[in-house]
Amino acid sequence: MPRNTLHYWVLIVVFISFSSFVMVSLSKEQPSPKQCEDLGFTGLAICSDCNTFAEYVNDKYLISDCKKCCTEDSDDSTSKITYSGAILDVCMRKLVFYPEIVGFIEEEKDKFSTVKIQYLFNSPPKLIMLDDEGQHKETIRIDNWKREHILQFLQKKVPPNSASS
Repeated sequence: MPRNTLHYWVLIVVFISFSSFVMVSLSKEQPSPKQCEDLGFTGLAICSDCNTFAEYVNDKYLISDCKKCCTEDSDDSTSKITYSGAILDVCMRKLVFYPEIVGFIEEEKDKFSTVKIQYLFNSPPKLIMLDDEGQHKETIRIDNWKREHILQFLQKKVPPNSASS
């Protein structure tokens, strides 16, 4: 009997997870940045990228989620977006696997007064971009970024008056 109970609990958990996924997928409203991140989208993609994505993935719900989480295309729209600051989330134990991020933290981080380091257990390296009120605006995974890419990105995205060059 306990084995059957375990199966029921697993089914309930799977059903609840699937239901929340479907509710976000079927919703006509713009999902929050956290919901987009949970779905696997960072918000960095421009909407035309979803069309390219659709050429390789034959899943209308996934494409729909992509289009809900993307940034509208316009002439250089993503390069004009700036933020008031950022939080670099990383797991201290996993830092050994990310020498480029360690290099950024040790040698470049002090150039940005509005970038804070937050050590969270088991967190993949990511930048949480903040709006003027200090609220989470966008999350960007940076697992494979080189130190100079992190530096260039922050120089473009964090206003110059917030960064000490």
